[in-house]
Amino acid sequence: MDLTGVLEATVSPDQNALQAAQTYLESAAQQNLPQFLVALVTELADATKSQIARMAAGLQLKNQLTSKDATVRLQYQQRWLSLDEGVKTHVKNMAVQTLGTEIARPAIAPQCIAAIACAEIPQRQWQDLIEILYQLIIDASNTEKVREHALETLGYICQDIEPEHLVERGHTILTAIVTGMKKEEPNMHIRIAATNALLNSLEFTKQNFERVSERNYIMQVVCEATQTSEIQLKVAALQNIVKIVSLYYQHMEEYMGTALFPISLDAIKSDCDEIALQGIEFWSSICDEEMDLEIEAVEARENNKEPEQTSKHYAKGALQYIAPLLTECLTKQEEFDDDDDWNPNKAAGVCLMLLAQCCEDNIINHVSSFIETNIVNEDWKLRDAAVMAFGSILEGPDPQALQPYAAKALPTLLHLMGDQSVVVRDSVAWTLGRICEILPQVVIGGKLLQPLVESLLESLKAEPRVAANVCWAFNSLGEAAYEAAPVPEEEEEPQTYALSPWFRKIVEKLLEVTDRGDANNGNLRSSAYEAVMELIKNSAKDCYEVVQGTTVVILERLNRLLEMEKNVADRAQYHDLQSLLCATLQSVLRKVNPQDALQIAPLMMQALLQMLNPSSGAKIVGGVQEDALMAIGTLVEILGKNFHPYMESFEPYLIEALRERVEYQVCVAAVGLVGDIARALGDKIMKVSDLFMQILMENLADANVHRSVKPHILSVFGDVALAIGPSFAPYFDVVIATLNQASVTIVDKADYDMVDYLNELREGCLEAYTGIIQGLKGSTDGPSPTPGPLDLVQPHLPHIVSFIEVIATDVDHTESNVSSACGLVGDICSAFGAQVHILLEKQAINELLQEGRRSKTHKSKQVASWATKELRKLKQQQN
Repeated sequence: MDLTGVLEATVSPDQNALQAAQTYLESAAQQNLPQFLVALVTELADATKSQIARMAAGLQLKNQLTSKDATVRLQYQQRWLSLDEGVKTHVKNMAVQTLGTEIARPAIAPQCIAAIACAEIPQRQWQDLIEILYQLIIDASNTEKVREHALETLGYICQDIEPEHLVERGHTILTAIVTGMKKEEPNMHIRIAATNALLNSLEFTKQNFERVSERNYIMQVVCEATQTSEIQLKVAALQNIVKIVSLYYQHMEEYMGTALFPISLDAIKSDCDEIALQGIEFWSSICDEEMDLEIEAVEARENNKEPEQTSKHYAKGALQYIAPLLTECLTKQEEFDDDDDWNPNKAAGVCLMLLAQCCEDNIINHVSSFIETNIVNEDWKLRDAAVMAFGSILEGPDPQALQPYAAKALPTLLHLMGDQSVVVRDSVAWTLGRICEILPQVVIGGKLLQPLVESLLESLKAEPRVAANVCWAFNSLGEAAYEAAPVPEEEEEPQTYALSPWFRKIVEKLLEVTDRGDANNGNLRSSAYEAVMELIKNSAKDCYEVVQGTTVVILERLNRLLEMEKNVADRAQYHDLQSLLCATLQSVLRKVNPQDALQIAPLMMQALLQMLNPSSGAKIVGGVQEDALMAIGTLVEILGKNFHPYMESFEPYLIEALRERVEYQVCVAAVGLVGDIARALGDKIMKVSDLFMQILMENLADANVHRSVKPHILSVFGDVALAIGPSFAPYFDVVIATLNQASVTIVDKADYDMVDYLNELREGCLEAYTGIIQGLKGSTDGPSPTPGPLDLVQPHLPHIVSFIEVIATDVDHTESNVSSACGLVGDICSAFGAQVHILLEKQAINELLQEGRRSKTHKSKQVASWATKELRKLKQQQN
């Protein structure tokens, strides 16, 4: 077939021609990829071909080189690297020759070159590419198109590659970019391409920003670019300033007053939304940075150290100028704003919140007069802006300073719940929710509680967007009332609380809301169910009858829903409702006493098993499956050993979920459930433990199982060992070998996700070692202890102790790692006695225990103190 014709057919309106072209191209890629890539790049580079064919060739080429999916992208990069050198060189040379020859914007050749660069540069290949692009950009004899496309290529590379691979070429890249950005450059497309490229290169230009002369030059060029009348360039330059102030805050003092401050204020005042958004974002970034610096300063003071960097308090200094501009932006709302549209009005609200948290009490004086003047204004936009401003500044200032304002404003806000404007009512409902969450003392236990509850109940009938915020207000109110209620000694929850008189009515009205015809709009149904969950969770003892009734209602609803399954048209909505009912059932169950739970368990298991096995034969949806498993987990937790009668009917579904590969969250839930069942049934789990252990080991060995499942599996080994005690011995050898291997895992510390994963993996190992030691220790109840086969663990103790040392000395360890490692030290001491003292008497372990004792977390402190005492006992026995 003629390749040009095939490529042109990829945009054909004729579906048959389109399908035939796609089939041909897929087949060509599979049969001979190198030949296919050469043919595509030849087509792309041929200026005599049609733009459609060239663009399609470039897209096909790019799609064979890279992908949005990280796993596929890595596979494609490895596939490219394995190709014949001659093929790779030909494709690269032709792609570079294409730069400047395409008419369409954005050009496709720069994207293809960047995809190859992302595969090769990290492998120290195609080392001269940056120099080639640099020469194309700075050579004035090249056409403007060539220079523009070379800059675009550089921008894509900087955007997609890990910054550390470009650090040594940072100076060359920066010189090329700044050349294209200068105000003397007559071509606007070149300036825009260069400015976008700078935005993507800022992470690896740290050295340049540390040299004063270079920093001054970069800042001059960027600031000059903000003064253009070309909107696209101005926005890109402002985006650079926002990012620079986040990355290089400590170097900004000399530019703030003379350049950045006036530039940002002018941007906020702009009538162009894109420009105003960047001006607001600048101050949001400053607030974020200064709040982080304040946290670091507090930590440094606690450790009697000097902080590495200090806040310059730009936000406080600029507050008097920024606050009026932001409140002005709040008045620019539209009556029918799309919730997903990000505009200066919404950005100003977020920025005010950040300023309140950053500047604390200082913000009150700069916003209070705007609120007082406009909250009863005839213009709905001004009323709404005043309400939004008030809601935005509630978090940050001292609650004592805000309390009088809130108490004074509340009657006005309750009156505004009946406002003619739905926008105002929506903002008022949100603000009331904020008051309940942040300043609950204004309403709990005072005269304002009754009118507030009555107003909120009435407003549950309002439009979905308003009612959803009312539901959230009930969330916050329930939690605040519960926390404020006195709890009798030796009791876990209050006998009664502030919401008790209205509790039944609130829950009934919220359940009515979930059945509204328009409950799908504005997230209303899920907001109402979440409010029910929170209120049940935060209910006093005198509300228990309502809790019982709600359990029955939710179970009935779930059963009714399952009966409708075969006739459901909108399956997504149906599954969402299943998930909501499951989550609500879980929440209610946690409040039900075990005796009542026992009575509803048969009905509940029947419904949940039906969810795991839809009678219609429809594909089980992962999210629904996960929710059903988690609800069963809650039932297991509450019933304990009484869950045993349900194991036979549940086991096939649990095994199927454990073998789930695609929906890995389902597998995670199933693995966790095995742990729950082991803890609940104890040695009764032995009937199924062989099969469970076999599947768990298969999952660990299977490369297709998502990595996040594996730490949970390791942890469950500990649960099973604890449940069956000395009977765990047959599994010991294979489990301990797996744990010893997992405990020496090394990851790339530059990748934060991998650091998190490593800590989870270590947590799983610690929990498994702990469970095994405690389980094999055997029963010590009664006068004559029965020793377990602890001698199995003995040869592995040096490895386990060395693993604890690795965690202790790792600066990236988590609070949870510390707590679990201290617990394991204590268990080793109590299980093995004086013989292990010499193993454990290590500086790293002593420092770990000290860190645990100094922890702000009660559990860590408690566990570390116990482990320290156990270790001291051994020392005394030695002496």
